[in-house]
Amino acid sequence: MTEAARVLALLAERGQTLAVAESLTGGLVAAELTGVPGASASFRGSVTAYATALKHELLGVDGALLAERGAVDPEVASQMAAGVRARLGADWGVATTGVAGPDPQDGQPVGTVYVAVAGPAGTGARTGSPTGKVVPLRLNGDRAEIRRESVRIVLALLHGELSGNARAQDTEQNGGN
Repeated sequence: MTEAARVLALLAERGQTLAVAESLTGGLVAAELTGVPGASASFRGSVTAYATALKHELLGVDGALLAERGAVDPEVASQMAAGVRARLGADWGVATTGVAGPDPQDGQPVGTVYVAVAGPAGTGARTGSPTGKVVPLRLNGDRAEIRRESVRIVLALLHGELSGNARAQDTEQNGGN
């Protein structure tokens, strides 16, 4: 079973949905997910915001942040994931942003990538605020390899978050802390 299939199975078990915001991966995360039969049960859709301005206009990434740091930044990745989650009405949002090459971008070298996950409030967070996680990556390889590895890692990150949250929910439902 592929990572995409595992993610979609966990989402379906939980009755939850997913939306994707992509930059450097240009739709590859969405393609990986929609390649799984039955993906429509949990996958709401995606936004490929390749141009920096679209990250602000479509995903709600702070314009001042983009102007100050550029699109290749951990906070940008976090806001992309939260933005696509909110805009597409999903329980979970994931995002990819970075430099696949061949040239550096925003002062960042090729292989600099940030992947992010934004989800519903965790069982430990009684405030009701969404959970989120950003992972910085330094990837080697050519453009295609960097993009493929970014897809693999963001799906693995989501799988880990879903698995962790599922364990936390089981513990809470069974009276544990």
